[in-house]
Order: sequence, then structure tokens, then C-alpha cells
Amino acid sequence: MVAGGGPVGLMLACELALAEIPVVVLERLTEVDTTIKAGAINSPSSETFYRRGMLPGLVEAQRAAFEKFSAFLRQRQDAGASSVRRPPKFAGHFAGIMLRGDLLDESDPDFDGHGPAGEVGLVPQEALERLLGARAAELGVDLRRGVTLTGFDAGDDGVHVHTSEGSLRTGWLVGCDGGRSTVRRLAGFPFPGTAPEITGRQALVEMTGAEGLGAGWNWTETGTYVHGPMPGRILTVEFDGPPADREAPVTAEELEESLRKVSGVPDVRIHKVLSATRFTDNARQVPDYRSGRVLLAGDAAHVHSPFGGQGLNLGIGDAMNLGWKLAATVRRRAPEGLLDTYTAERHPLGAWVLEWTRAQVALMRPESHARALRGVLAELTGTVTATTFFAKKISGVGQRYDLPGGHPLTGRSAPDLELSDGTRLADHLHDGRGLLLDLADDAGVRAAAAGYGGRVRVVTVGCPGRPGLAGLLVRPDGCTAWAADSGGPDTRDELAAALRSWFGTPDGAAV
Repeated sequence: MVAGGGPVGLMLACELALAEIPVVVLERLTEVDTTIKAGAINSPSSETFYRRGMLPGLVEAQRAAFEKFSAFLRQRQDAGASSVRRPPKFAGHFAGIMLRGDLLDESDPDFDGHGPAGEVGLVPQEALERLLGARAAELGVDLRRGVTLTGFDAGDDGVHVHTSEGSLRTGWLVGCDGGRSTVRRLAGFPFPGTAPEITGRQALVEMTGAEGLGAGWNWTETGTYVHGPMPGRILTVEFDGPPADREAPVTAEELEESLRKVSGVPDVRIHKVLSATRFTDNARQVPDYRSGRVLLAGDAAHVHSPFGGQGLNLGIGDAMNLGWKLAATVRRRAPEGLLDTYTAERHPLGAWVLEWTRAQVALMRPESHARALRGVLAELTGTVTATTFFAKKISGVGQRYDLPGGHPLTGRSAPDLELSDGTRLADHLHDGRGLLLDLADDAGVRAAAAGYGGRVRVVTVGCPGRPGLAGLLVRPDGCTAWAADSGGPDTRDELAAALRSWFGTPDGAAV
């Protein structure tokens, strides 16, 4: 059972359903959440959806987002704003300091091998949730909207879940229910970290007087504000403490007061709020993502400010990492300790994101030392080396798990190889199984995978673009578990060990 039907919960449910695990998702909201939230996804997320055959939906969502950006530029031009021009290719931002794509060293090997997924990024969270909702329905996920989890009793053999519509019995419970997770609280997970010090507001509004606002990110003596990149989108950050009542409705008056205070533009008027939310820089993370048969993913496991756009992506990565491991555990096909690798692999990435967002808050503060440091960083990001470093971090292309094996690809996202039969690597991952590419027509490689037919797809094919690569074992989440540049007994032994480590004992073998 999954508590929470946002993108993380739906992604996890889809992965379980793909492995033919019956799954129920409890979501307290009766409709898709239209509150303005994340506006983009990173490379690991786009690769995730691409590998499950969902790229066309992402492309369409990005097209619609670009249309809104173009409308924003036209709106400012019509209003007489000065210096209205399309910015250089966008490569991300750090604390609002824009990274110019024309300074990006795209020859860096970390940017290579992402295939068509590398062209998709500007996908808003609402669009993503709708795409995942449609996929969940196709896969037969039991999504129960308007149902609230009220409690549960977890034992060694399962979890008895109490809801607003009665009680249910499940083998496992995963909390994907957000930063104020009920599952986390009731399970007693510790949640150490740092307390909030800022009040942020993000909204889509109808307003007048906006021609005096600067486009993009702006820093002032009283805080930070953002205008765009779509009509009516504003964001303000004040550094005088957290909100008194984060749950209270965000009104037009509150947004107008904050925008005037931070921007210094007295004539801006907000007439209507279309969507609005508050946020803080509360940064916390559970030490272990699992407690018995209860697990956490996404914001339920880690919270932080939204700066840098890492939150949604971190949660999608959690769901992708956990899904196949939990499915194997439920089906009793998991090797010993497989589920424990979920925390081991995902916790370090979560910890990095918390530090990354803390650093951005420090840079954005409206005081002299932060301004001086921001100036130094802005100078640095005017170089190819610094732009490439920050872009790699933000995009996630350099992410790697610490897995056994000395090959450079091991632990990294598998490259989207173009294969000699006209397919690409991602085409063979749609069904959620592992993938063994035999690129050198090696009978020994194929023999090592005997007995894993239901768990690992074996494809013997050439790869003209990588003639030195002999074989590749890819986990269901797209991570390279084994790679070799040549055959031989040693590499086959490494392959056999990797297969047992991630996919368990082969059929017919002695346990």
C-alpha cells in the first residue's frame, strides 16, 4: 500500500504494478493537485520516464510550458518593459544565479549518452502528476481519492492500515505523503535537521503594474523575488523567520504586500490568486528510510527549500529505486539485503540536496557578506569550468551509486546506446525487468544469465557506436550493475556475482 497519490506515490505504484504486484494508493485529495509547485525535471527523472515509454507525454508537456514562456515574453514586451529578449540557452541556476548554456562544456562525458531524454526538462509537476495518473490507471493501480490514512499497526508479517473509509490489511506500507507525513509521524521515524528561517511564497496571479518588476530572479535590500517565466508567476522570499501560520490560505493581500516589500515596486496590484503556496527552508531527513515493513519516499523522507528544483526529482528517484526492490521482496525473489540498499543508495543523495539548498539560502540573504559571496559566485559562473560543474550537479548527470566493479559505467545511469537492430537501450526497459546486453555475441555471457528469464531480459545485439563495450547489465531502475570491455572467465564471474547480488538465485540453482 502507498500513502500519497502525488507524483512520487504514483511513480512507485506504477513500478509495483508493472511487476504485477497489486497496489492500493490512498490519496486525501479528490482531484489532481493544481497548486503551483516544481516547474521542471532533471536528467535522471526524464530518463526514468523515457525508459518506461512515457517520453511523448513529456514532450507535449514541455511544448505547452514553452508556449507559456513565450507568452510571458510577449506580455512584458506589450507592457513596455525594457530589455525584453529571449535569454541564452538555460542550463539551470544556483541561488537564482543563472547558468548560461552557451558556457556549458557539452563535450564533458557526463552529458553524453542520455538519448532523447536529454532534450526534455521543462515539465511542470501538475502535468507530470496527470501523466502518471493516466499510466497508473492503464496498469490497474487502485487509486482511492478522498481517503485519508488515520493510523496503522505494523507487525512482522504485515501492516493493518486504518483509513477514513475503514481498515485494510497490507504486506507493506510506503509513506509518500509529503513533508508533513502522517506515516512518518505515526511510525516514529526520527527527523533531524535544521529549523526554518525564511518565508517563501509562490503563486500564479492576475496583476497590474508588473512592468516595473524585473524578469527572472532579483535580489533587493529586503529579500528576493522572481517574476516569470510564465504570465502571472511570482515568487517572493523574506528572511525574517518562518510564517506564523503556514496552513492559512494565501490571500491576494498577503502576496501583494510581500511583493511590494521585496521588489520595492509600489504600483503592483494583485487582483486574483489562481494558485498559491508558502514554503520555508526547513531541512530535515530521516536517518533510515525503512522501519520494518514501513518505508518512506520523497518529501516524507526528506524536506528542504525548493531552490534548485531538486525536491520532485529526488522523490522520483526514490520511487524508481525502491519500486523494483520492494516488488522483488514481495515476490520472495529478492537476494538478502536488497531492500536495505534503498536507504544506502538514496540517503547520500538526499543529504547532498539538503546541503545544496542550505547553501543557496545562505547566498540569497539580503546582507553584505552574502551579497559579496554572491558576486564572487556570479563571476565564477561566467566561466566554462564553473558553469559545467554546477550544471552537472543540478541536472543530476553525474549521479552514481557506489556499486562493486571497476568499470567506469558501473553505478551510473546506463547510456542510451544505439543498437545495430535499430533499437535503443531504453526500448528494452519498458517492462521493468533487468536487461543484459550481450554486445559481443558471447555465449559465456548468455550462460551466466541462464535461470533469470523472468527477471532479466537478455539481448544479443551489436553496438556500432561503442565497439569496445562487450556487455552491460542494467537494473530495472536504469542503473548499470555490471559492464565489461572484453569477455573472459573473470568478467563472466563478475557478471554472475552481479546477477546474484541484484536478482537473487537463478532458477534451478542450489540456494
